[in-house]
Amino acid sequence: MTVFHARLCLAAVLLLATACSQQVSDSPTESSSAALFSRQADFGDPLPGLNAADLARFQAGQEEFSAAETVEEGLGPVFNEAACVTCHEGPNGAIGGTNQRLETRFGFKKPFSDKFDPLANLGGSLLQDRGIGKFNGVNFVGEKVPRGANVTTPRRTTPLFGLSLVDATPSSTFFSIASSQARNNKGIAGTPSIVTDPITGKQVLGKFGWKAQVPSLFVFSGDAYLNEMGITNPIFPNENCPQGNCALLAANPVPTLNDDGAGVELFNDFMTLLAPPPRGPQSGLTDKGNDVARAIGCLDCHVQTLQTGRNAVRALDQVTYHPFSDFLLHDMGQLGDGITQNQATGKLMRTQPLWGLRTQALMLHDGSATTITDAILAHDGQAKDSRRQFERLGSFDRNALLAFLKSL
Repeated sequence: MTVFHARLCLAAVLLLATACSQQVSDSPTESSSAALFSRQADFGDPLPGLNAADLARFQAGQEEFSAAETVEEGLGPVFNEAACVTCHEGPNGAIGGTNQRLETRFGFKKPFSDKFDPLANLGGSLLQDRGIGKFNGVNFVGEKVPRGANVTTPRRTTPLFGLSLVDATPSSTFFSIASSQARNNKGIAGTPSIVTDPITGKQVLGKFGWKAQVPSLFVFSGDAYLNEMGITNPIFPNENCPQGNCALLAANPVPTLNDDGAGVELFNDFMTLLAPPPRGPQSGLTDKGNDVARAIGCLDCHVQTLQTGRNAVRALDQVTYHPFSDFLLHDMGQLGDGITQNQATGKLMRTQPLWGLRTQALMLHDGSATTITDAILAHDGQAKDSRRQFERLGSFDRNALLAFLKSL
């Protein structure tokens, strides 16, 4: 394929999961780099204050993100979409957002046991719902959930805005949050997601994806190229076997490595330099709602304020930002999706960032909630107490809380 055509169409964001969030600091000391964010970028804009070279990297990455793959370039043989922008176009057409497309995960959970089989031999756990058609005597069609699956769940495509700030935050920050939660409120303590970095083979912290199953934006890019578009690359060089039938790959029209790594680099550049979502209008009512969110425990896990570490990109260097997530795994009880990925079992979900919430028509991992109230009322497990406190709120406090959430 052309090395400049590879993109992401993955899912990564607004599960109102874990109605809880730990404050690192309510009023952090703003660094000099944080001043770059005094002017809010709009949805889909590059980070404020980029130099000419970084801005060129952003624009080149955005172009790659928007182009469609072809079969001749390695698309498929099974895939979900041919271009990342197909799934990741958000508010007012902002590239890097989400149209909230639902994808499917499936597997088999042994009854009365935590043992989970992703049914990889039948194409799981991610279903690729499209195929490239007839080639070399084989008709490549979209996969179906096999009869052997007893767990099936939709997964909502999530926005990519501001994820570079999370990537640039030291892992020690998230381990510290988990330790603080365990000390101060053990009932809602989050668990750091430890995953294997496919590049180094080392055990590292996962921060991205509904199960915090991905350790970095770079790996996120390569993973999505393969699993969403069927584009093999140096990080993930092996094609997915259609419906688990690897013999069909003998008819794959492009059996060689589809991307030499240049596409992965370009998309990583785009995500790395993509600005966070801007905050909506605030008022005395939203300020009151912020206080209510803290009082009922929402901000014990939906961490309001984090800060990046040292970074060669000035716009990412020691920047204070407000994602409203601790990026840890929490037991969500019945709100869990039933899928196991790495150490994240069926009930464990990553606290989803709330920034940009006001633009989302569908909420939770499966898109089952169409209002913020419905999403809160679906909270379970470690978030159950916060949900109950929400149910007991008087009308003024409840309206203030909802106004606050709608301003994010």
